[in-house]
Order: sequence, then structure tokens, then C-alpha cells
Amino acid sequence: MSRERRPVNPRLNEDLLFDAAPGGPPRYNPVALGPVQYLTVAGRDGEVIGYIWANDEDDAAGWLVRRAGGDEAFNKGARWARKLDDAKARGVAPTAALAEMIQESDLTKSSHVVPGSLTEAPNADVVRRLANPT
Repeated sequence: MSRERRPVNPRLNEDLLFDAAPGGPPRYNPVALGPVQYLTVAGRDGEVIGYIWANDEDDAAGWLVRRAGGDEAFNKGARWARKLDDAKARGVAPTAALAEMIQESDLTKSSHVVPGSLTEAPNADVVRRLANPT
């Protein structure tokens, strides 16, 4: 008995081409070359979960989670990353976004800006090392 070969569909032999689509939601630049302002964010228990930094000159801002805080810090941090994205979408300058976060912070939420924590650092790398020293 001979088996009959089916013709191969030519579409299955073509290379797949993936073209990057431009656009997406507006985001702050993740790199700041100069000094940054930053806020400390803590959970309801007072444990620091991360830092939010900003620099207007480079239109840059970012959220840095403390890895030592584990999954809980990572999950709570999503709220702060979204706040940055929302501020950028509204055209808010990075340091003005920090000011909004200070104003809107609520100590009864699962995480909040630590009162009086607005600080300046020479660059974002200093804040990165503060969040994750090793």
C-alpha cells in the first residue's frame, strides 16, 4: 500500500515577519542624567517597599521596588507605577507627579508616601542602590 503525500500548504513554509508597532502609552524616560527628587513609599505596616524618582530636565521618572520586600512589595508597587503612567498621559511634569502623589497619599491604603520623605539625590543610580544595595 502506498501512502499518498498531501501537498504542503505554502503559507506554513513562509517566514513569519514581526514588525514593531510604534506607539503605546506615553511613558517617562527611564534614564535621568542629572539630579533626581525621590519619595519613599511604605506599606501599611511602615515597611519601605520602594522609591519613586523624577527629573524634569530629562522628562524622566521611575518606580523602584525593594526586592527585600518580596512579592508583596512588588504587587503594591504596581499602583505607583500606574500613577506615573497616568501622570505622563495627562502631560504632568515628572516632579509635579511626585507632588500629586504626596497630596493624594492616604495612610489607610495598602501603601503610601512616607510623610516628609521628598529628598534629592545626585542621580537615579543612587536611588537604585538605596532600593537594592546588593
